[in-house]
Amino acid sequence: MSTSTGVSPTYALRKRLPDNKLGKTLFSVGMVARVPYFAGILPYVNKMEPGYCEVTAPKWFGVYNHIHTFHAIAACNLAETAMGMLMEASTPSSHRWLPKAMNTQYLAKANTSLRAVATFAEPIDWDSITTGTDVVVNIRITDRDDNEVVHADITTWVTPA
Repeated sequence: MSTSTGVSPTYALRKRLPDNKLGKTLFSVGMVARVPYFAGILPYVNKMEPGYCEVTAPKWFGVYNHIHTFHAIAACNLAETAMGMLMEASTPSSHRWLPKAMNTQYLAKANTSLRAVATFAEPIDWDSITTGTDVVVNIRITDRDDNEVVHADITTWVTPA
């Protein structure tokens, strides 16, 4: 990580809750309360730690497109959820981040619930970020059979706080 100290309030809350279904559910509901736009995909934050985040979303009629598969923009919402929780777990309190750009590839029909895994494209040396810097987050979105159906690269703008 870095020698920078402090974690985000979001990550501090996640760490205070138990690492079980109840803790994950409470955190996921709290996240949606804080960022209501995510509610449409019913996200569940399964794992959140510096450098790694996994979020799932069920296939339900609220995410259907015209052919009853997971809507492309709902998948983008899932990608942004995973990216945001990765950045919250990883960015020290000495810095802040904002999403800047998203590049998305729709690779296959998404016929099931989805799982998004967010990781950094490159290792981050937080102490070296003294001016605005692009940090790219890779998000791999897979179906229940672990087929990648969507891939997103989200560029975030990171600055000292």
